[in-house]
Amino acid sequence: MTRLVLVRHGETEWHAENRYAGTSDVALTRRGLEQARLLGAWAAAARPDAVWCSDLARARRTAAPAAEAAGTMIRVDTRLRELDFGRGEGLTRADMERTFPEALRAFHADPVAAHLPGGEDPAAAARRFTACLHDIAARHPGGRVLVVAHSTALRLALCRLLGLPLKDYRRRFPALGNCALTEIRLRDGDAALLEFNTAIEGSLVPWSQQ
Repeated sequence: MTRLVLVRHGETEWHAENRYAGTSDVALTRRGLEQARLLGAWAAAARPDAVWCSDLARARRTAAPAAEAAGTMIRVDTRLRELDFGRGEGLTRADMERTFPEALRAFHADPVAAHLPGGEDPAAAARRFTACLHDIAARHPGGRVLVVAHSTALRLALCRLLGLPLKDYRRRFPALGNCALTEIRLRDGDAALLEFNTAIEGSLVPWSQQ
């Protein structure tokens, strides 16, 4: 049995306008850096056995204080990165309504079968992400591991692990707060949700709803 604490990275410069940040390397805001510091304070008390993160800078920067506090190195895996949103990268919903309105309507009806134009297949993203989580669990049997990643990838992974339809990821999990804690238990390939979207004290900000 391994417990994984899943965390979305800190607030980024695209947060206020709710721009879709997939594989784009967007910097953390001052608030995002403070959230990373608070996650480090949590890690100093929780002492996770390992810290893993996506290769994107916003995830690595968020994970760094936690790894330092836990006295461990950051382990980076590209499978933990966010979806590529294709033509939606860097756009707001209003931008997309002007640029590809029909595709956006289809996306809202079924964000997996009709994912954003030119973007990554969410089903494939869910497979790569959950495969990574199972590999992490296998490397840390009996441990508790912090995993810093991204909103859409995390929500898709939760659906896949918990047996929920992938197309419902936006409805079942409308949002994940920046640096909020979601904890799962993996045992013999089965997953249990122990905690969901718990804000670290002092870190709560309005959620983006991609």
